[in-house]
Amino acid sequence: MTDIPAILALINGYAANEIMLSRTEFELSEFIRDFTVSYDGEKLIGCAALHFYGPTIAELRSLAVEPGSKGTGAGRLLMEAIDEEAKTFDLHSLFAFTYVPDFFAKMGYSLVDRNELPLKAWKDCLRCPKFQACDEIAVLKQLKEGLPGRLASDAFRIFSPETVSGSASQGITLPRPNGS
Repeated sequence: MTDIPAILALINGYAANEIMLSRTEFELSEFIRDFTVSYDGEKLIGCAALHFYGPTIAELRSLAVEPGSKGTGAGRLLMEAIDEEAKTFDLHSLFAFTYVPDFFAKMGYSLVDRNELPLKAWKDCLRCPKFQACDEIAVLKQLKEGLPGRLASDAFRIFSPETVSGSASQGITLPRPNGS
């Protein structure tokens, strides 16, 4: 709980520039167990959260690194920690909304049509000032290889990593969590 003020300042610093969705102290208190943080000495320099949307899928959200610590590997380490946590819960996939798809592509994420993501993920979108003209890019990472094929209505359609710059797509199917 002692990390809340620093996480709040980091996230809301980016939110002030319309790069992230702002968070409240109440929200952070409610979801503090979702967070992984990174420190440089005594200073919190980064955070990321793993937020579950079903038994097989979660969102990597609130990924932020202090501007002065960008390029140090802090973001990569946070993403790797979230991946490991997701694997301990036997998740099949992770998704995120981002303005830096190239960074996510380096970490194994592919572009995905936002309409293919769980509807529950849109609850945060409703309070976003950009809701009517969203410019965030949806990305998805498959954590489990060789999953059995499903009916199209039960699957995500994701795009190959080469499409980060907008070329043709290659379909891959991932199971959709039950009840979504």
